Amino acid sequence: MKRRAWITLGAVVLAGGGVATYAAASPSAAPEAEGQDKRPVEVYHLPLKGTASGERELPRTDTEQFSLVGVTWNGALKKLDGTAQVRTHSLRTGEWGPWYDLELDISPPDKPDADMRGASAPMWVGPSDGVEVQVRHEDGSTGALPKGLEVSLVDPGVVTEAETKMDAPQPAAYAVSTTAEGSTTAEAAATVPQPPVVSRAEWGADETRSPDPSEYNADIKAVFVHHTTGADYDCSESPAIVRGIYAYHTDPEPQGNGWNDLGYNFLVDKCGTIFEGRKGGIDKPVLGAHTYGFNRESTGISVLGNYVSGSASDAALEAVSRVAAWKLSLYGADPAGTADLNAGASQTNYFGKSFVAGTRYPFNRISGHRDGYNSECPGNGLYAQLPKIRTWAAGPVQDLKLGSLTGATASGSTYYTKGSVTVRWSATTPASLISRYEVLVDGNVVATTSGAGSAKAVTLAVGSHTVAVRAVHVSGKAVETTPLTVVADATAPTFTTTPKLALRTGTVNTTAVPVTLSWKATDDKALRYTKLLSPTTATFSAAATASNRTSTSGTAGTWSMRAYDYAGNYRDASAVYTPVILQETSAVKTGTWTTRSSTSYLGGKSYSSGSKGATLSWTFTGRSASWVVSRASTSGQVYVYVDGVKVSTVDLKSSTTLYRQAIWTKTWSTSAKHTVKIVVVGTSGRPTITTDGLVYIK
Repeated sequence: MKRRAWITLGAVVLAGGGVATYAAASPSAAPEAEGQDKRPVEVYHLPLKGTASGERELPRTDTEQFSLVGVTWNGALKKLDGTAQVRTHSLRTGEWGPWYDLELDISPPDKPDADMRGASAPMWVGPSDGVEVQVRHEDGSTGALPKGLEVSLVDPGVVTEAETKMDAPQPAAYAVSTTAEGSTTAEAAATVPQPPVVSRAEWGADETRSPDPSEYNADIKAVFVHHTTGADYDCSESPAIVRGIYAYHTDPEPQGNGWNDLGYNFLVDKCGTIFEGRKGGIDKPVLGAHTYGFNRESTGISVLGNYVSGSASDAALEAVSRVAAWKLSLYGADPAGTADLNAGASQTNYFGKSFVAGTRYPFNRISGHRDGYNSECPGNGLYAQLPKIRTWAAGPVQDLKLGSLTGATASGSTYYTKGSVTVRWSATTPASLISRYEVLVDGNVVATTSGAGSAKAVTLAVGSHTVAVRAVHVSGKAVETTPLTVVADATAPTFTTTPKLALRTGTVNTTAVPVTLSWKATDDKALRYTKLLSPTTATFSAAATASNRTSTSGTAGTWSMRAYDYAGNYRDASAVYTPVILQETSAVKTGTWTTRSSTSYLGGKSYSSGSKGATLSWTFTGRSASWVVSRASTSGQVYVYVDGVKVSTVDLKSSTTLYRQAIWTKTWSTSAKHTVKIVVVGTSGRPTITTDGLVYIK
């Protein structure tokens, strides 16, 4: 056979002493180049040769273009006990690729014709123009290999308009509207929506390769999951892969497999596109050729790719789940259940379990090829994912969780809102397998979204409610989240005590007079926090009722506060206060007082006296007052009188010298006229006191 194009010619010396030529193809000549012309599907066969017992091979050989390869031999039911390896020359890279093991345990049809050939699983290798093959008996022994060993090379051609434009085909809805002879349609019994399926016409099936009429089962009790093996692929190649497998299965005897159609009922690629396999109607119980001995009561779904070790994509698992859920629903079967299948042949499966023809055996409704036949298929990776497929296909929706309530705030386990909330949720089941989501308020459905939804806005009436989300699987099974308690609240908090300002002890400056801000806010549901808005800003907890602040003397300050509840309602309250510093010179004095000067004193001056009975009196109108002094280790004591009544004895002694100290304070509930008088006690050994004025709030 001649290669279409090459740039170099080389030679290798074969193990047997012969020489085989091969070419390195120019990547620019790759068939994926834009504007490629249509060409038909072709299948080529090359015999494997060898003189040593237990070995057959094909040295590096240049070929016509092909993309899929397999090994076949005489006798459909004869096993090839050994290994078959291939490597190919890539048209894309111009290089020889690595060796690949072919999967040799493909299932033949249940009743193969006498001339039908045994075969490996076909392997997708991508556009190639050279091949090398070696077959060895198991463990390298010299036992006999099957006769008539050949390598089959399949060029899937370019047959669809999409491929000529290099566009990946889009899944198209496909529904069979006719009822095939001998089969009763079960379409009306479907309880799960049919997924979109690329029809045989759309992927380019040559129906002349499958002239025989379709055969039908009585029903479908189970689904067997397979993999096709092969190298990685681009999803734009999927129609060509399906076409190649179809050609490989149906290539006529005596060299081809000689099957009457594609063995699988459905094929799925890694991007989640579903392809119609064997003809006869996707909604009919078409007899396939995928799981030897158990085709009569099942349908077969094969995932394009090799999953001996790696896992299938979620998109592929979703597609398999959708097909299985829909197909089994046609016959009232639960994808999570089991079914007794009648063995059509005596054999053992991959795990060594024996089957006797004519005896029924339990299977999961969704099983792997290896469960019914001695095959590694669908690979360890995909087989381990079958529980996920069963769960997705059967329902209910998995891992449904409420995520958040936008427009509501939680306090403990209760949420509060003004009324409008957006409910958000998540689930791990794919959206295509979810019929709908329902938002429940007090157990009643108030909003609905599709399976692709993840949020919904609802409005709640004033009062306490329960809010939950229900997910309905395509099977009809439903699951709900644990309901949340949500209180719709339209009432703002109240200030039972408006902001009040009182003088406190501490160091006094003209720009920073020590004060205590107090308030009391409540809410009929749940107070969240309180904020100070002016003359500065701060945020306080719901339990807080006071805060130590400072205020500028001589300046009227508006103290504004805002109380919030958890629903977001709020109320403001404010009051205006002015701290006023009364210097000692404004006091009415009796006895002896000495004026002292220092920048440490308020206004630069203070009064000092050690005379027992000396007094200073200030009269003002206000609601809070503080007496400001200097303190030292030698400072004495004073009596404090308020409105003529002795209220306190204050000791000014301090181990360190301190200036401008508000040492005594008094606050009244309302503003009124008051007189504060201090009287020097004349303390023994330390009679002197120094006063720096009086501060009051008006």
